[in-house]
Formats: sequence, structure tokens, C-alpha cells
Amino acid sequence: QVQLVESGGGLVQAGGSLGLSCAHSGRTFSSDAMGWFRQAPGKEREFVAAINWRFGNTYYANSVKGRFTISRDAAKNTVYLQMNSLKPEDTAVYYCAAGGRSSWSVPSRQSEFDYWGQGTQVTVSS
Repeated sequence: QVQLVESGGGLVQAGGSLGLSCAHSGRTFSSDAMGWFRQAPGKEREFVAAINWRFGNTYYANSVKGRFTISRDAAKNTVYLQMNSLKPEDTAVYYCAAGGRSSWSVPSRQSEFDYWGQGTQVTVSS
């Protein structure tokens, strides 16, 4: 059984920074990619960023490009999301996900991910 455990959420003022981490445990890691999604109150879950596990290439939603950075530590089976220049509209529950459908691409659709974390709250005050 695969488990994804997120940490690092919290409350921050607009313009500030937060870092999230997600550790993959359980069954031997075999995912092609890991990523982050978020869901704000009253809105659908949306893609934030993802990283290909083998090559390290990344893909970002336009809304976070230039402000957020996704990275991985393969030795620790952990993915990170560094969030800078945070805005109130970044407020959401952030979910870590693992999956992918090929060893070279970077997925961005929820259907391409097989495992999900429990979510961690990020609140940005104005």
C-alpha cells in the first residue's frame, strides 16, 4: 500500500513563503511522477505543479509559474513545493499525488495520478 504524507502547510502573509513536502512510503516507489494539486473552498481541485521522477523535468500551472518550485529527493522518495510571493488566491488545501503514465512525460491531469495524500492547508492572509 502506498502512502503519501504531506507536511509544511500553515498561515502566511501575502508576499511570504512556505514550503511543502510529501514523503512516499509503503510499497517500493515505482511512480513515474509526483505532483501537487490544490482545492480552494467552493472550487474544483486544480493542478499546481508536477515533476518527472526519472529526468526531473517539471511543469507548472500558469498561475504559479515563476513563484512556485517543485523538486524531488529520489533518495528520500520525497517531493517538495517551495512557494514564494504567495497571494491570498493561493489559499487552498494542497494535495500531493503520485502516478504518471510514462517514464518521460510530466502529467498534469488528476486522472494520471494514482495515489493521493490527505492534504495540507495553506492560508495566505492579505
